Amino acid sequence: MGRYYNGDIKGKFLFAVQSSTDASFFGGSENEPNYISYYFEKSDLLDIEKGLKKCKKALGEYEKKLDVFFERVESYNNEMLRKELNVGEKKVEELLEWYARKRLGEKILKCVKEKGTCEFDAEL
Repeated sequence: MGRYYNGDIKGKFLFAVQSSTDASFFGGSENEPNYISYYFEKSDLLDIEKGLKKCKKALGEYEKKLDVFFERVESYNNEMLRKELNVGEKKVEELLEWYARKRLGEKILKCVKEKGTCEFDAEL
């Protein structure tokens, strides 16, 4: 079972890794019924870009390795990533959290740049 976000951008939060509130990391505003509604606009671009820089810094040398890994697999488990990245379980969990956040931030950034705004609901 997974949790999704839908609206101007669509996707699925990484199971057991990514919180439904992860988009808050990039600013914007939220409303909370059964979903959190996010709204970003051009005035949020600086916060979104700052958030992405933090993600990239946290991922460091592993960002490219994770990109390559996820381009070639349809499904994965932490053991596969641990072997691929040659790191321990705790590091895999930390990297996955930052990587999932980065991917969400990239979608938000692209949407705001293309449409001027980005609005979506995240399942709780």
